[in-house]
Amino acid sequence: IGMDAETKAHLFEPFFTTKEVGMGTGLGLATVYGIVKQSGGSIDVSSSPGAGATFRIALPMVKAIETIDQVCEAEASPPGGTETILLVEDDEAVRRLARRALKEKGYVLLEAANGDEALRLSESHQQAIHLLVTDMVMPRMSGRDVAERLSFTRPAMRVLYMSGYAEDVIRRRGLPVGARMLHKPFTTDLLAREVRDVLDQ
Repeated sequence: IGMDAETKAHLFEPFFTTKEVGMGTGLGLATVYGIVKQSGGSIDVSSSPGAGATFRIALPMVKAIETIDQVCEAEASPPGGTETILLVEDDEAVRRLARRALKEKGYVLLEAANGDEALRLSESHQQAIHLLVTDMVMPRMSGRDVAERLSFTRPAMRVLYMSGYAEDVIRRRGLPVGARMLHKPFTTDLLAREVRDVLDQ
């Protein structure tokens, strides 16, 4: 079918879609864009109405693979803790991965699938919440909105954002300057390391 210039200008933005309501989320190409950019590559699209569309992806060549011994020497298992963490993630698979990683490290975990649920959890939880780990881009309420609303009642709580989009896209979506960001996809060790690092700041 092809695309006009206006459509191409917004093609990689989160939640942008030309489909009817309920037929698509507008997250597919934004996710692809984020992964390509995080890998040090580039993505280009050429299209015009009635002429179809061509996507070209360029990725850097892979460096020499380290041996297992080198990897083990360089990366010891990250330490855990006993702090309470509020995890907010609308993607069930990512939430499940994060839940397993954080519980294995000894943290007390509260989890929510969206911002509204996170606010209710925080209101009902009488003890301290030391860290908010939240997806940045979610329907209805963004991770930044969640963090800002919780900061009124929990000013000492630290925040770690997660996202599968490129940093420039996330900046346009309102990522606070100086905020800590964990890019998806991530390993359980990387998540545990980032969490410990933010808590120890």
